[in-house]
Parts: sequence; C-alpha cells; structure tokens
Amino acid sequence: MADPKKLFIKTYGCQMNVYDSERMAEAMGGAGYVETNSPDDADMILLNTCHIREKAAEKVYSELGRFRSLKDENPDLKIGVAGCVAQAEGEEIMRRQPLVDMVVGPQSYHRLPQMEAKAREGKKALDTDFPLDDKFETLKNRPKAKRGPTAFLTVQEGCDKFCAFCVVPYTRGAEVSRPATRILDEARDLVDRGVREITLLGQNVNAYHGEGPDGNDWSLARLIWALNDIDGLERIRFTTSHPNDMDEALIEAHGTCEKLMPYLHLPVQSGSDRILKRMNRKHTAESYIRLIERIRAARPDILMSGDFIVGFPEETDADFQATMDLIEEVKYGYAFSFKYSTRPGTPAAERAQLDEDVKSDRLYRLQERITHHQRAIQDAMVGREVSVLFEKPGRLEGQMVGKSEYLHAVHVADCTAQPGEIARVKIVESGSNSLSGQLVG
Repeated sequence: MADPKKLFIKTYGCQMNVYDSERMAEAMGGAGYVETNSPDDADMILLNTCHIREKAAEKVYSELGRFRSLKDENPDLKIGVAGCVAQAEGEEIMRRQPLVDMVVGPQSYHRLPQMEAKAREGKKALDTDFPLDDKFETLKNRPKAKRGPTAFLTVQEGCDKFCAFCVVPYTRGAEVSRPATRILDEARDLVDRGVREITLLGQNVNAYHGEGPDGNDWSLARLIWALNDIDGLERIRFTTSHPNDMDEALIEAHGTCEKLMPYLHLPVQSGSDRILKRMNRKHTAESYIRLIERIRAARPDILMSGDFIVGFPEETDADFQATMDLIEEVKYGYAFSFKYSTRPGTPAAERAQLDEDVKSDRLYRLQERITHHQRAIQDAMVGREVSVLFEKPGRLEGQMVGKSEYLHAVHVADCTAQPGEIARVKIVESGSNSLSGQLVG
C-alpha cells in the first residue's frame, strides 16, 4: 500500500479561515492526503489567505517565493492559494507566480480534490466562483478525526453591510446563513468527537437567519437555545457581531442561557459619529454605548471585546479623542486595533490618506489605553474562582492550560485535570496576557 500524500496548510487571519482550513484538510483527506506540520516534506502546499491585514497580497507573494526551492527539488509538489486574497486576485496570482498550480476562493474549496486532480495532469486550476452547491453539505461525509475540546463552526458567511474600509462583501459575497438542522448535526458530530466548546462563526454572525426545522427562519438566539440542549456541549460562544444586529432575544440569552459564555466581541471601529458615518457603519457611538448598557444589564459580569481602526481618512484629533473617550467608558477586556490601510476597490481607498506617523502615534496611544483596562480587568480576577476548560499541557512539567468562561488563558501548576475537563480554579496571579490559578478542592 502506497504511503499517503502529505498536505501542509498555512492559515492567515480570522477564525473562519481556521475553520475553512480544517474543512480543506478533510476534503483532501478524502483524496488520500494526511496533514504535515512542515512544507519541506509536503506533496501539496495550501496558503489559506486573508485580505484584511495591510499588504496582504504582497505577503502571500513573498511566502510563495520561499517555496520556489521546494518546487525545484520536487516538481510533483502542488502549490495552491485559497481564501480571500485568492478570491480578490486569482488570475493575477497565476500570472505573477507560475509555480502556483491552484487558486481557489473561500466559497469553492470543497472542489479542491477535483482541482488537485486537474493539477496532477499538468493543468492550472482556478475557481473563484460563488457556486450554487452547498460546500458544507458536500464536505459533511468526509473522513473526520478526533478533535480537541474546542472547535469553530461556521453558521453564516458573507456581508451586506459594505463598510467603506472592508473587502469582505467582495471576497466572501452576500450574507448567507446555513440551515439550522445542518448546524445542529455538525455540532453533535463535533461533540461526539470530543468537543466541549463551540464558537459559532460568521462575518456578521448575529445577522444569522437560517431556516429552522419548523420551516421558519431562526435567529442566532434561537439557534443558541437549540445548541444549549445538546448533551455533552458545555460552552457556546459566537463571533463576530455587528451592533446593528444585536437584538433583544440575543441580549436576553446572555443573561439566561446557561451554556452561553459571558464574553462578547462587538466591534465599534470608532467613537466619532462623523467617522462612523464615513465608514458606513450605520450606528452611532451613543447607540453603541446604550447597547452595551443593555447587554451588561442582562449579564453584569460579561467581558466586552472590540475592534478599532485608527487613522481612517479625514480622522481629526477630535475624532480620535472621541474614540479614546468611548474606550474609557466601555473599558474593554480585550480589543483588536489597527492602523487604517487601503483595500483596492473599497470606497475609503480613494480618499485622501493620513500621514503614517499620525496613524502610528494614535495607534500607540489607543493600545496603551486598551492595555491599561485589560490589565485592570485581569488583575481584578485574582482571588476569584473561575470555571476553566482545560485544552492542553503547558510548557512546564505538570502544568495544564485552559480558558476561563471569560476567555482568559489560565495556567494551573501541578494539575491533575486532563484536556476536555472543566474544573473550578482559584486565580492567584495575573500575568501580562494570562492568569495563573490553583484547582479548587
């Protein structure tokens, strides 16, 4: 029997890309591939790309250049580019990098086995369509391995919001929600394979409106309540949300649904109404703050996370100060922040850009303020008991690492718990990005 072919996947960007990479591995598993951790011994290399970060395409070309020697040594090596950069620049990738055999967009990766077969015949394979066939349904019968205690599960893809800075509507397409029955079936399958915590994914996950088994559209709240009934599933999270899609049923679920964790990622991007309007966000700073007040009324201990873009075109010192004021009012436990960078084809890319030094200075000041609140929230956890889902051994002998219900990383020394176990832990120390604790009892 021939040895299985080896597949190396490098994943960039968001959790949805992590989920997509897992599905790609399952698709290619059905074609006789097993995953490897190194490109050096791979028979097929896939770069699953993200178009959100600055100079994303150039970084992909740079990475591809490093594989040239591998291709020279092994002419049978097949190299593919997947994801959002592939969707946006498919033909250009083929033109600029002849060593690339396959380019596949995020809506077509279930066709990878057919594309790989075409590449084996010496033909280039390009697929950046938005096909009518359901990629999730196509992949559901692929070989599936035992899983760790946490998993991502895509429930919604695409975006109809058309924020002025964002390429997602062009690379992922319009908002589409998966039928609830298929999501519940996948969740049960994940639990059967060892998963205890599921994070529901979507570009605008709280805009979910998939068909339910009763024939009616289900909201995200209704889907969460159905997931809550699955035996063996202990924790539910979701990301990423848009403030305009945060309805009352979902807010209420944070206070009443036992398995929905007290953590919410709710991007705002700016605290300036003028900039929010220029971003086409369709909410105001005031409406966002009032929304958080309602969420915290439902679940007072909830930990809030957010996204910020600084240096957006036309942002003044006053606009930036409004963002700093919002941060001071909300007090985020986590936040992701970036300097604005242009994305070809988006409205904001055509506007006059701020000086890079101004952007850098504002980003530094904003991150300093966010870090201050993050550390204060972490430090306040010392002395408290939390529930930790252990995921893996730590770097030290006898140490285990897991996540609290608030998504804090927690290290426990001399720990007898195993991956997948949930235990009470008393926090004894707060580090720069994690907590240390002791098992209770």
